[in-house]
Amino acid sequence: MTEKSLSQKIPCVEDPVRYESRAFTRSEFVEIVSGEKIDVKMQYPILGMQNAETKCFLRREAAQRLFKAAESLPGGMRFRIWDAWRPFALQHELYVTYSEDIIRDFQLEKVSEEERNAVIRGFVSDPVADREIPPVHTTGGAIDLTILDESGRELDMGTKFDAFTGRTRTDHFEDVKAISKTDPRWNEEHVKVIRENRRLLYRVMTEAGFTNLPSEWWHYDYGDRFWAYYHQCPAIYEGVFTKEEIREYGKTVGGEACQ
Repeated sequence: MTEKSLSQKIPCVEDPVRYESRAFTRSEFVEIVSGEKIDVKMQYPILGMQNAETKCFLRREAAQRLFKAAESLPGGMRFRIWDAWRPFALQHELYVTYSEDIIRDFQLEKVSEEERNAVIRGFVSDPVADREIPPVHTTGGAIDLTILDESGRELDMGTKFDAFTGRTRTDHFEDVKAISKTDPRWNEEHVKVIRENRRLLYRVMTEAGFTNLPSEWWHYDYGDRFWAYYHQCPAIYEGVFTKEEIREYGKTVGGEACQ
């Protein structure tokens, strides 16, 4: 990663649409644990979700790219992981729980069901129990994360994790002057800090091989159908809906890949 790459704007990208090309591989799962460059703090157990997973699992190839991205962070910084593989039951729980909040926050009560569902799906995947076109977090290829500074504080990204607002779009803070003029809560210097922090996360992750979900600055993909859509290639990870199924793929706990 270079200073030049960090000076480049985060591109304005369309949200992914239904994408069915796939050529699944039998990739094992790796448990990611906290270490020098990674801090695991799974959010859904903290938030009290009944079906939350306390451990952090990724497919091996996605994990390797995560470690590559972590090594490219400036000295003293590290990733904080909020979520990775999800059991299908958690995906369903999140959809039901968050749909009510999204409908309220975006005032969707009077729009058509089709319009309402389109907005909801921009923040949380529809829990369709199809292992071939699954919710991406059930594949082990999707990860939600941020960056910690040298003191262990989360960098200012402009919104909280899982916020329901247009400001979560990854490129939202790119037009510093426009945001500062239209919203007095944001002065130019503050907006610049947020913009640079988002650019840092975006660059280290995409240069390591991930793609970003444009509606969520914290969400990155490798090998799932969102990643496949942006690369116009087959998805390589199918849905794995329960923790018991992870063992069938082979699970590595500890060891070199998990540091």
